[in-house]
Amino acid sequence: MADTTREHRFGTRVIHAGQAPEPVTGAIMTPIFQTSTYVQPELGKNTGYEYARVQNPTREAWERNAASLESGTDGIAFSSGLAAIEAAVLTLSAGHHVVTEENTYGGTTRMFNHVLSRLGIEFTFIDSRDPEQIRAAMRDNTRLVHLETPSNPLMRLCDVAAAAEIAHAGGARLMVDNTFATPYNQRPLELGADFVAHSTTKYLGGHSDVLGGILVVADESLAEDIRFIRKSTGPVPGPMDCWLCLRGTKTLEVRMERHNANGQRVAEFLEAHPKVTRVHYPGLPSHPQHALASSQMSGYSGMVSIELESPAAVKTVVEGMDIFLLAESLGGVESMSNVPSLMTHASVPQDRREAMGITDSLIRLSVGIEDPDDLIEDLAQALDAV
Repeated sequence: MADTTREHRFGTRVIHAGQAPEPVTGAIMTPIFQTSTYVQPELGKNTGYEYARVQNPTREAWERNAASLESGTDGIAFSSGLAAIEAAVLTLSAGHHVVTEENTYGGTTRMFNHVLSRLGIEFTFIDSRDPEQIRAAMRDNTRLVHLETPSNPLMRLCDVAAAAEIAHAGGARLMVDNTFATPYNQRPLELGADFVAHSTTKYLGGHSDVLGGILVVADESLAEDIRFIRKSTGPVPGPMDCWLCLRGTKTLEVRMERHNANGQRVAEFLEAHPKVTRVHYPGLPSHPQHALASSQMSGYSGMVSIELESPAAVKTVVEGMDIFLLAESLGGVESMSNVPSLMTHASVPQDRREAMGITDSLIRLSVGIEDPDDLIEDLAQALDAV
């Protein structure tokens, strides 16, 4: 059956892209090919499948689906989001230079500073809200620009099209971590990016039950390079994980509609609350980059960060909520809270954290798809206890 879903709208592609009924039984769901190897019919001849680190039909269906959603030609799946970002950096060599947004996930910062830098790759951290900081940081040996937009946890934005122009003019590629926005709200390849990265653990999986990552590209030769790196280093997801991601994206559009709506309502409530000193959410007109968000995003997701008056207030709120559960992850159907300075960004040096505004008074909220009135009541009773 020919895959014609690229011609269809997003809500159809999330369900059908990259998949077809299983040809032997007609199973409507892609099977979980739980195998490590494949029998070869004769010496020197195979069926197109040799070893599961290199090929797996469940993984390939998931990769085709993700590529379609991000308007790419190829998806390459990994065992985690960090593994996906690492593979993109491993297209470089010792002596090459990377320009990266400073306000990234703490694990990304740790990997850049303490692992990949040992291979002779240099990293410069900048505030990419100003594209001129990207331009100023470019060197003759710069080969990659890495962004998160919106960023984790301060919801900073970067002009993707401007960043792509600067990177390409300097002979570099642009990678955008699109985990917070998802392809429902933002498609960086359409704005000029070369790589789109996701932690599929988050919104794409959507149910807090899978660990994974993916890179999507629109250049087949680049896809070949990434697949060679993955084959050679081995960070592949298992077939069950890929199946769970396929299951997750089937409801991505309807989930993101609710995440977007709930995130907006929660952000508006928190902005008006006297115990909240600041709200970081691109969907608010008060966000300093709201105009940019409106121009390159179609929705603002369920990620909201807030500042309170003190670390003691933070402790009261996160421990006093019943629906918002204190946890390290995000993007699930259930609402979660997180204190980045003590949790996801604890590995970032304290002086750098505080210079960016990641203090002990900051809470990151992942707003789920529960009833929004219940979420607001939960936040209200916790804030009232401060």
